[in-house]
This record gives sequence, C-alpha cells and structure tokens, in this order.
Amino acid sequence: MPDNKKFFENLSGAGKAIAVLTSGGDAQGMNAAVRAVVRMGIYVGAKVYFIHEGYQGMVDGGENIKEANWESVSSMLQVGGTVIGSARCKDFRTREGRLKAAHNLVQKGITNLCVIGGDGSLTGANLFREEWSGLLAELLQQGLIDEEATQKYSALHIVGMVGSIDNDFCGTDMTIGTDSALHRIIEVVDAIMTTAQSHQRTFVLEVMGRHCGYLALVSALACGADWVLIPEMPPEDGWEEKMCQKLSAKRAGMKRLNIIIVAEGAIDRKNKPITSEHVKDLVVRCLGFDTRVTILGHVQRGGTPSAFDRILASRMGVEAVLALLETTANTPACVVSLCGNQSVRLPLMECVQMTQEVQKAMDEKRFEDAVQLRGRSFQNNLKTYKLLAHRKPASELPVSNFNVAVLNVGAPAAGMNAAVRSAVRVGISEGHKMFAVNDGFEGFSKGQIKEVNWADVGGWTGQGGSLLGTKRTLPAKHLDKIAEQMRKYNINALLVIGGFEALECLMQLYEARASYEEFCIPLCMLPATISNNVPGTDLSIGADTALNAIVETCDRIKQSASGTKRRVFIIETMGGYCGYLASVGGLAAGADAAYIYEEPFDIRDLQSNVEHLTEKMKTSIQRGLILRNENSNENYTTDFIYQLYSEEGRGVFDCRKNVLGHMQQGGAPSPFDRNFGTKISAKAMQWISKKLNESYRRGRVFANTDDSACLLGMRRRALVFQPVVQLKNETDFVHRIPKEQWWLKLRPLMKILAKYKTSYDVSDSGQMEHVVLNRSKASGATAAI
Repeated sequence: MPDNKKFFENLSGAGKAIAVLTSGGDAQGMNAAVRAVVRMGIYVGAKVYFIHEGYQGMVDGGENIKEANWESVSSMLQVGGTVIGSARCKDFRTREGRLKAAHNLVQKGITNLCVIGGDGSLTGANLFREEWSGLLAELLQQGLIDEEATQKYSALHIVGMVGSIDNDFCGTDMTIGTDSALHRIIEVVDAIMTTAQSHQRTFVLEVMGRHCGYLALVSALACGADWVLIPEMPPEDGWEEKMCQKLSAKRAGMKRLNIIIVAEGAIDRKNKPITSEHVKDLVVRCLGFDTRVTILGHVQRGGTPSAFDRILASRMGVEAVLALLETTANTPACVVSLCGNQSVRLPLMECVQMTQEVQKAMDEKRFEDAVQLRGRSFQNNLKTYKLLAHRKPASELPVSNFNVAVLNVGAPAAGMNAAVRSAVRVGISEGHKMFAVNDGFEGFSKGQIKEVNWADVGGWTGQGGSLLGTKRTLPAKHLDKIAEQMRKYNINALLVIGGFEALECLMQLYEARASYEEFCIPLCMLPATISNNVPGTDLSIGADTALNAIVETCDRIKQSASGTKRRVFIIETMGGYCGYLASVGGLAAGADAAYIYEEPFDIRDLQSNVEHLTEKMKTSIQRGLILRNENSNENYTTDFIYQLYSEEGRGVFDCRKNVLGHMQQGGAPSPFDRNFGTKISAKAMQWISKKLNESYRRGRVFANTDDSACLLGMRRRALVFQPVVQLKNETDFVHRIPKEQWWLKLRPLMKILAKYKTSYDVSDSGQMEHVVLNRSKASGATAAI
C-alpha cells in the first residue's frame, strides 16, 4: 500500500504524546471527537492521554491525566455530553495554575494538546502555548524539572476543535453540537404545534444563545415560525405593532396557531433585553390570544448526538491528529474547521478575534456588521428567513407575468415539502405565478396542475414525504401531452425536485428541445433522494434524515445486546447501488465494516472481517455492527453474510440480522434537510428569475442553451449550477450512481476507527488558511445548515 507507507513515513506519531480534553460547556458530539482523537492517535503510533475535568484536571494532575487505550473509547459514540468531564477552571486563569498544568504535562511527556471547547477554552490554550517556554524555565529554576526535559519538551503544540451548541465561533460553518441542539429544538416545536393547533394558542419559545442567535434563527427557518428575535439583528423600532399585525393576519387567514422564537440574548435597538415573558405579555395585551411560554433550557444540550455531529466530530478528530503530527515549533495554534463540505485549518487567534469582534459590533449597535461578521451561512439564513416569513404587500411585488411550475419526481425524500414551500414563496416574492404539479410528470401529462398561493404551503416545512405526490415516470413517453399542458398553462420555467429520475427527466426534456419549443425554457433540478446518488452534488435533500434513522436504529439494536453474550448485528440499508448510507451511516454508528457496491469484496474479505471481529470479541468489546448496502453484491446477500458470520463465529459470538427498509424514507425531515431544502430552493428560484429575464425576447421566453437546463448541487465549498448535459460524462447510468463520489474518502476513516490497518489518503486533509470576511464565494454554500 504505497499511500499507507507514505503516510507513516511522513506522519508517524511514534514517540509523541497527545492529550485530549473537553472544556467549557458540554456539547453533543464531544465524545465522538474524543474517540476519533484517541483511536487515530493510537493508529499512528502515539501515546494518547485523557485529561479529565478540562483545565481543572490539567492543573490538579494525578489521576486526572490517564493514558487511554483502544477500548477506553468503546460505546461512547452515541453518548451525549462528554464522558471525560468538563469544568470551568479559575486556577488556569492564573500564571500559578498554568505553571502547575505545565509541570503535570511534562511529567507525562505531553507536548501535543487537542482542546475541544468554545472560544474561551481555545484562547486559554493559546495563552498556555505562548507562555510554555517561560513556564518551563520557571520549573527548571524551581528544580521541578531538569535541563534535559526543558530541551526535550521545548514546544507545546495546540489544535482546537469547537464544541458549542450555539455555533457562535467565527471561521467555521458548523460547531460540534449545533445540529444535535437543533434536533432537540425542532422535536419540541413539532410537538408543541399539535397542542397549539388544538387550542388555537400562541407559543413563545425561548432557545439558548446568549450572544448568538443561530439556534433561534435556524429553528425559525426549520419550523416556519411567525416571528424570531435574535441579538445580531434586533427588530426595528415599532416592531411590537408589526408583530401583532402579522399574528392577527395569520389568524384571520384561518391559521390556528402562532409560533414566536426568542433567543435568550435577544435585544432591541437600544440594547435592552427582549424576554420571552415580555413577548407573551405583549401578545396577550394587544391581541388577547391565549399565549404560553416554553423555555427549552438545558434540554438543548442533552440527548444523543445526531448523525451529522458524529460524522463532523469524527472527521475533525482525525484532522486534529493529522494537524498535530504536521505542526512545527513555528506553526501557529490552529482550529480544525468545516467550510462547506471541506475540512480546513484556521489560525486559532484569528477566529477568536473575529468572534470577539461580533460582540463588540453588537455592543456598539453596529448590527449590520455583526451579521456580516457571523459569516455567509448566517447571512444567508437571515436573508432566506425574511424572504419566506414576511410576505410583501401586492403593491410592492414586481410584476413578471411569468408562470413557474414545480413538481417532485422519483421516490419521496424528507425535505421535499420544505423545498416546494420555499420555491412557491420565493417565486411569489419575485412576482411570478406559481403552479404545483401533482404526481410528477405522469400528473403533468394528465393536467394535474393548479396555481398555488402563499398560504397554500403554510406548515409544509416539517412534513415528511411528498405532499405534491411523486412518481418515477419519465417524460419521454408523454412528451406530446406534457408540451400540450405547458402551452395550456403557459409554463415559462420548471423546477424539478427529485433523485436520479429527476436528472434523467431533465436530460430528456433538454434533448427534446429540438422537437418541442415548449421545453426551451429555464429548467432547474434540486437533488432530493435518501440514496444521495445524484451526480453533480455532494449532498441531497433527504439523505440526512435517512442517516439519522439508520443511526438511531443501530443505537437501539446495539443496546438490545447489552448485558448479553457477545453478539454481531448485520444491518441492511437502502441506497440502490450507492453505498453512501451504509458507509456514512457506518461511520456515524461505529460499524466494524460496511459492504458496498463501489468497493468490491470477496469471500477472503468476509473471512478477514470475521477473524477481525473474533479478535476484538476476545477483549472487553461485546458487540459488533456490520452494515450492508442492499445491492452491494448479488451473491453475497444479507442472508449469506448472516449465515457466514453465524457459522464462522460459532463459540465466540452469535448473530442477528435486520433489514431497515422503508423506515429510512419516512419520518419528519431533520433540521438539516429542512434548511438545506429551503435554502437551495430559494437560490434555484432566484436563478430561474434571472434566466427568465435573460431569455425573454419579443414577448416570449426562449432558452435553449446548455446553461438553461441545470442541476443545483453542493460541490465541496460551493453551491453550483451545472448544465445537466455536462453531467452525462460523470454518470454511471447502468448503476445510477456518479462515477466519482467524495464520501469514499471517508471509508478508510471508518476502518481506522474500527481498528483495521488501511491506507489513509491525507491529500484531502485541511490546509492552513486565513480567516477572511465572507471567505466563501458562494452565498450560503455550506454543508452546515
């Protein structure tokens, strides 16, 4: 394995000691990060230590600093909070406390620190690093260490990972714990909506975010809240009257409930706090509505981490170890971060300084600057919320006279309805008439088309499946009838939301342009499929919800074996020929292996896996987890693998099998899918408006260029419109998958964390960059929400 050899030659951790600690407030996913640091550290030959109770444990030393082994981090992936403990530490803020901490680290030979925490914890780590040589000199002077130790441990290396549910750290799109906190909030909002509807109540929900409104803003976007109050962008003076007018108008429009979301740090333009109680009293006094307050509090910190947080934390943990191995005495302390779908390394203090600038801007009432400093993702969320939540009066809308149709194609995927809602409302805001098509192109050919207005899509964001109805029927057989319906309704643009079939549909319409002028209009596709098998995009609407269903089920299945004899579970996932769900679900659930079509395997590989599991079962590990993609191999079926493992593991472990089936397709969409669908749909509609204006000539729309039939997908760091004709060469049409898939690079990561020796490609690891304001060119291009 040449890659593996290169990796160990250049990045061996032999002779190095790495310590990992969690500090400040806890966040779901911290344990996944700790697990990744420990296992990757051991994998590269380093000694890895836990520092219990954060900086307090570093100052106190003794039993608080313990060497970790492989089994130390077993069964912690699905546990919320932090298993190694976290504490606020006053002692570490003093020079004397940091001197004790330095002495304790030198005694263990530790010169590499991985700190998981917020900006305060990371600032403290950087100060510790800057003082290190002075602290060693002082310890030498006091006779606590000798000259040899001073030379041997002369430099302290720091890498940070941001663990914070508030997502308040500049430079990273998403911090560990934020997605899980959004899950908790949305679960509560969805539950409250049912009781609010029953009693025609208004609910005021207070969410965390003392200095950052991210949770409030994104949860408002994800549930379609009527009003949101955040510290970065206080409402204009007179907001009370505007809010009450909007709530009253909603009730007059036959809506039975109102949801208002308030960040705990919400303020007005004079920097005075706006509390949830104040908002409640306002609604009762002005409107007389039955109003209740719900303060979510620490519920948002609790519970198991989401699939997104487990994957993010695992990727960042491995990246942190690589960064520590590559660091030199002159390398500044860095934070491993996420930009779009790409790992990056950023100078720690640049991020901290920009984070502090946000608070300074808010204190000085420079609220526009505060929003800008938060970054593209935050700005895009705020812009999209304003666009969808507040309908402009008809007199303020542009008059376009364009008709735009939206439809779903292929299998249903959670988040489709959020995308349709967003398209309809943005389209109306752009001055278009919006038409909804039922049952895909089959319904299109039958004339199942109707105009939809703003209120028709209210409450769609949290609905699973496809409310429009969706079919796999391709348009090729019905081109005459579809063209006839397009003439009848004067359709000027088409937005297709769906999976691989949607791509085929767009390609067929593009090719039919030579024969049908009706298809010479702007055509746009949004990828929506749980399989995540559409070329031209790293992520699809619906895949995150399916991953969470898989991970939650795997957690329960593994837990069912606790206290019993050693057991291995064989789990079959959906995905057609695409192994995304099996591979990434395996990484998030802590699987020992994942069998997929893209990575051929034979009986020798199966035998090797059985032997590997047998070896692991002789230690304290009691459970094994194997995932298999449904079409990974026509001969090595789930039944075959189950029988093979049962026979070969006889006397060491027994086996159980589960086929997850359509439960992966059902359920309410995750916060990620709601917001991803909402934002890319808004962007698609703005693109359609631009194309309509460009192609409108002599009283009609005519668009027949390659770039007028596009798929909008996320590629690494950017949301990109790609002509579907160009995607042909990137597609394996027989197996309905892209020829190249980014997530295959995550498979060695899963194997390493499962204790397999494998090659690991470090060419895609993050490189040191600088924090620049609005560094991503694509507005809102983010794997984050």
